[in-house]
Amino acid sequence: MKYNSHLNEKLNILTKLKIMLEKEFIKISIERFETLKKQGEQSIEQVKKDEDLYWLPDGESNSIAILVKHLYGNMRSRWTNIFEEDGEKKDRNRPGEFDQKFKPSRNELLELWEKGWGHLFDTIKQIDDKDLMREIYIRKEPHTVVHAILRQLTHYAVHVGQITFLAKQIEWNNWKSLSIARDRVVYDFKEI
Repeated sequence: MKYNSHLNEKLNILTKLKIMLEKEFIKISIERFETLKKQGEQSIEQVKKDEDLYWLPDGESNSIAILVKHLYGNMRSRWTNIFEEDGEKKDRNRPGEFDQKFKPSRNELLELWEKGWGHLFDTIKQIDDKDLMREIYIRKEPHTVVHAILRQLTHYAVHVGQITFLAKQIEWNNWKSLSIARDRVVYDFKEI
């Protein structure tokens, strides 16, 4: 009897720890997505001329506008009805997201940006610890929700990094660092 009581106590502790870690994963994931969104916004904001949002460094690269359109398409597809439908929606026109003729106004572009992130945040903020190991599909491939979150976090980080790189190339002369400027880095190696 004493053994079962001790075992149950340990199982309760492990269950509570599991729930804490799952809640922390969701919280940190939301924070990381919010950081990416902010970085993208700060980068786009530094591009002064609307026509520079369409600048292509070469024939194979994407402009800031194209990257925003692609992120919107991906976010709408991945984060709409994730438990009921495949994350690659039938009505998504992925090739059309890369149309180099896409030249919206700044306001239209920022509206797409907000809508895309809205799809993501509306869904991820409703996910709870019980959902994380549920199976969902992206392009008919099974993923746990944890896997899907990490997959999209990585994908969005790549594209927000591209947006930042392009904005910095365009506005290099007036660029305001989004983190610690390299000439301001000072390391303090005090013992902890």
